[in-house]
Amino acid sequence: MIGARKRIGGSGGSDNSWPGFVDALSTLLLVIIFLLSMFVLAQFFLGQALTGREQALAELRGQVAELGNLLKMERQANTSLRDSMAELSASLTAANADRDRLTAELEGTKAALEGSSSRLSELSETYEALEAEAQTLRTQNKISAEALSEEQVISARARAEVARLQRDISALREQLARLETALETSEERDRRNQAVIVDLGRRLNRALASKVEELAGYRSEFFGRLKEVLSTRPEIRIEGDRFVFASELLFASASAELGPEGRAELRKFAETLMAISKEIPPELNWILRIDGHTDNRPISNYQFKNNWELSSARAISVVQFLISAGVPANRLAAAGFGEHQPIDPGEDAFALSRNRRIEMRLTQR
Repeated sequence: MIGARKRIGGSGGSDNSWPGFVDALSTLLLVIIFLLSMFVLAQFFLGQALTGREQALAELRGQVAELGNLLKMERQANTSLRDSMAELSASLTAANADRDRLTAELEGTKAALEGSSSRLSELSETYEALEAEAQTLRTQNKISAEALSEEQVISARARAEVARLQRDISALREQLARLETALETSEERDRRNQAVIVDLGRRLNRALASKVEELAGYRSEFFGRLKEVLSTRPEIRIEGDRFVFASELLFASASAELGPEGRAELRKFAETLMAISKEIPPELNWILRIDGHTDNRPISNYQFKNNWELSSARAISVVQFLISAGVPANRLAAAGFGEHQPIDPGEDAFALSRNRRIEMRLTQR
């Protein structure tokens, strides 16, 4: 009975929470394993994305390094003559300073020589007076031998002083001759440096003129090719050294967004520009300037407060499209002039249409 009660009591009071705890722990472990798997996968895909970006960044850095080397070579070529001129100018300045110093020393030496000559004259007069007085005293024999001896000592001292002054004058004359020689040498070096500077200036001017003429030749060829490609559109024209696009061909009214027709014409323009740019030597630092112009009618909307902003935004839109078409960004520049550079002073619709334009000018930095 006692044993039966124990079994019955044990069966009725057993704890069933342990299996449930094991199930919860297993579920939690599975969730943790799933989260770790997702984390590893995310890390893997993130590493792949970062590797691709690092490769693209490395390529961009290589291109930037190449452009930096080209720019450095251009700057070195352009500044070599300037460095030579700066060095020669510094040498000329130093030579002028030396010449001024030698001139000052020469003036001081001359002043000392004049003082010494004056002192010599005074001592000579004193000596002659003493000699005359001694001769008179000896002739008259009115003074004693001791007084005569003192006069002779004074005379000897005067003669020694005269001899010393004569030596000093000789030394000063030699120093004066050396200073004059050094001054002549400095002036000769100054003349040679000035001649070299003049020659370098002429060479630099000739080099700059040659670069300008070379760029003018490429500009003429560039405009000639563009005229052949785009001559069928009346909205596109060449005026002097500028290629002019009517704004109506590129943009809608009061807008800076390029339309389909404008994109097509600008794509032809970019292809021609890229073709001719391959023939331009790399040391010729050319740039295509995009100028935006509007008419004189005021504008104010949610995008643009005035014509300045509209003309600048249109020029920037053209630059951005040319960059997307393959033109290097370092060869482009954008500028906005608003209504302040009209080409037609009239106020009719035709004049206003002519003044709304995009101008492109091939120039040199």
